[in-house]
This record gives sequence, C-alpha cells and structure tokens, in this order.
Amino acid sequence: MKKFDVPIIYRSPLIAAIKNKRKELDKMKKDFSPALLDYGPLKIYLARHFGFCYGVENAIEIAFRTIEENPGKRIFLLSEMIHNPQVNADLIDKGVQFLQDTHGKQVIPFETLTKDDVVIIPAFGTTLNIEEKLKSIGIETYRYNTTCPFVEKVWNRSEQIAKKNYTVIVHGKPTHEETRATFSHASAHTPTVIVNDMKDAIALSKYITGEKDPGLFRQEFAGKFSDNFDVHKDLQRIGVVNQTTMLASDTQEISDFLKQVMLSKYKLDDKTIEERFADTRDTLCYATNDNQSAVYGMLQQDADLAIVAGGYNSSNTTHLVELCEAKLPTYFINTEEKIIDDHTILHYDIHSKAEKLTNDFLPAHRPVKILMTSGASCPDALVEGIINKLKDIFEADKPLEELLQTIHS
Repeated sequence: MKKFDVPIIYRSPLIAAIKNKRKELDKMKKDFSPALLDYGPLKIYLARHFGFCYGVENAIEIAFRTIEENPGKRIFLLSEMIHNPQVNADLIDKGVQFLQDTHGKQVIPFETLTKDDVVIIPAFGTTLNIEEKLKSIGIETYRYNTTCPFVEKVWNRSEQIAKKNYTVIVHGKPTHEETRATFSHASAHTPTVIVNDMKDAIALSKYITGEKDPGLFRQEFAGKFSDNFDVHKDLQRIGVVNQTTMLASDTQEISDFLKQVMLSKYKLDDKTIEERFADTRDTLCYATNDNQSAVYGMLQQDADLAIVAGGYNSSNTTHLVELCEAKLPTYFINTEEKIIDDHTILHYDIHSKAEKLTNDFLPAHRPVKILMTSGASCPDALVEGIINKLKDIFEADKPLEELLQTIHS
C-alpha cells in the first residue's frame, strides 16, 4: 500500500514499532487479538488495527502539500478535512479557512471566492451542487480533491446499480458530510433514500410491502429522499450502500433485513433475488471493517476499562465507543489532557453529546488492565500521548525492546 508523507507531529515511534511488529507476525491480517503493553502495574491492550486509514493519510498529505505549493494564496477547506480537532486546528494555524461547518452551514459565502483562490475538497467528498458552484467561479476542484477512494468506490457502485434500474438506499447519518455527498452522487442517477438505522429500515419496509399509506412517506422521510421519489415504483428494485464509517454489522443487518423483505414480497429465492435486490457488499470500507473487527477481538480480553481516542464528531470512532461500552466502562477522549489525574477523567458521552467528569475511573487493584483503540482520523501521536500519561500515573515504564518481546500472534 502507498506510503504517505504525513507530518511527523502525527507519527509515533512507539506505535509505529508495535504496528510493524504485528504486521511482521501477521502478514495476512487474520489475528485480531490485541497487543499487550505490559508495564507491570499497568497493562494496556492495544487493538490490532486503529488510527489513520489510507483515505485520511491521503487527505492530510494533499492538504499540507497544497499549503506549500500555494504561498500567498487564499486557501480554503470546504469543511473539516477529517473529524479530528488537532489536524483541523493545525491547518487553521497555517492560514486555511473553512467555508462550511461540519453540518454544511455556510461560514464564508461562496460569493466571496475568486478563481485565484484554492479550495480543498475534504476526505468525505462533496455534493455535485457544490462542485458546480465552485467550478462556476473558476476554481479547479479536481486539483486539490482529497475525497477518499473508498468513498468514491461507493459512488461508483451506486452508479453501476442505477444503470440496472435499482433505487439506492444509503445507510448513513443524514447530516454527515459523506452521506450528503453520497446521496448527491447517487440521486443524480437514480431515486435515492437515506436510512439512518434499523428503525428507518423497518419504516421503509412498510412502504415496500404496502402496509403504510404512501402519503405518509414524505413526512416520515423528510429531507432523506431524492426529488420526485415515487413510493409506488421506486421501491420495487433496491440496493443498499453505506456511509463508509458506519458500523459494518449495522449495514449488513439492514441489508439482510431489506433483502428478506424483497424475498418475501416478490416470492423470490437466492437464485432470483437479483431481480429485486442488488448485491453491494463490496462497498464496506476495509479500514472500518478492520478497526471494528479489531475491537471485537480486543473485547475478548478481560479488562477493567476501555479508552477510545478520536474526534468527538467522528462517526467511525463513535461506533468503536458503542462496541466497547456494551461490555465495560469506556472513556472517549480527544487528547491525553482529558486524563486530569489518577482519579478524574473528562470524557465525551456519545448519548448526551457532551463531555462529563468521572471520578475514580481507575480501579484500586493492581494490575489495572486497559483496552485502547482510536478512530481512523486519530493521529498515532495522540495515542502515544495517552499511553505516556497513564505510565506517569502508574509510575511505570519499560524499554521498547522489552515491550516488543511480549507481542506475538
């Protein structure tokens, strides 16, 4: 896989050595058990896969190269480069301005742009409408486009099944940049509707089966379907694609459920299902799959708590938190500074969508066993910072060479 030129401030010698050792021992990536960092009174179990993915490293490399190549020019990001506060803050410090917030609200009007300005398309991609607006100004959107190749793969798959007259069902968060972009690209070719979760999928199924009055569709799915969507004819042939950072098992569950609805309604079997339901399993992102599989593997280890690092508005990181907190106390933080001391941690609650203080988060017994992972937009340096903070609290350390000796597959 291609190596990217990512600023050294995001790298970690410790994490790089651990990841390289795991790759050496498990070239086929079949072992999803965690790596043990044994510091005596502190035992950290680090997920097999975590941190920057291909798309994120590609976006960061392009963004920082764009700054170097355009001295004196105004440089804008369409919205957040990735969902990581450190990376976005670093770009702002270098003079980059954001045109929109993460929900698509305009911060700087497009009307103030000129053809001499530089606009970077973020890793999530963007809508066709916004692309056309920028092109009409004279801005070359293709030059500094950091859209993740795996997001583009979803767009391409949507177009392929659209040519076969399937309606596209997008499993994603309706306000997320990537889902808005995927919806735009899919709906340019075929009727499209967004389902946020299984509840939405069940609601949609009732329009497929005719259990619900079609007149209720526009209200129930307001803002989540394409123009001129016809409930009577546009739900007869469907295919499911996803926002690449969703929980893979959720996408699969929704897809399997809707497939079963079509099998039942049209009296089909596995040999004839393609008459009504497209096979789109290949749209799941490899990094999302690997990181989530690594968390499942990590959760097989007996532990006291889990720490998940990443941006609070990061979809893929939030899903890692969901997996962990289903089994044990889990603390979602975006910097080591949120570990105040050996008693207190300031962490993000994904349910209340706010930070909260928790006291006595570390148990009194020894050794303390902690599971640790991070999202696909989280720098490895941040994970090392958290490890160092914990080592200081426990007054524990061990040379890297000794740590690596305990890592095996």
